[in-house]
Amino acid sequence: MAGVGEAHRRPARHLPPPPRGPPPRGPPPPPRPRFAPVDREKTCPLLLRVFTKSGGHHDKEEFQVRGKAPKDEVQIYTWKDATLRELTDLVKEVAPEANRRDTKLSFAFVYPDKRGHFVVKEVGMTYSFGNGRRVDDSKALAELSFQIGDYLDVAIL
Repeated sequence: MAGVGEAHRRPARHLPPPPRGPPPRGPPPPPRPRFAPVDREKTCPLLLRVFTKSGGHHDKEEFQVRGKAPKDEVQIYTWKDATLRELTDLVKEVAPEANRRDTKLSFAFVYPDKRGHFVVKEVGMTYSFGNGRRVDDSKALAELSFQIGDYLDVAIL
């Protein structure tokens, strides 16, 4: 019985070699947002405690004792997609020294580390009368790893 028990063999298929050289050109994929934008009509704002100081940032020791935070506090209701430019404009409304034309505002988050000691971490800088072209102007709180409960320390330079 010819053919019984014999496997039917197919001819081997050869795959084409992988392409060489650079990948095909085309438009780059659109950039993915680093965070989800907030619908400000439907999302409740968060309370941001902002501490301003002329000449430099507050020392981390000034935040160590609960209830004894620095006296120059402003409370702002905002969203995690608020940019440093938006916050600059809000600070200018309450801190007259921030309204000078050549003033720089340095932003820092203040938060407790794993041991409970406060950390002051600088996250960006804007100019009081910027034109929106500085890289830091368009940075949002969420992009900068802001966590609800962090303080914002603003040095007016």
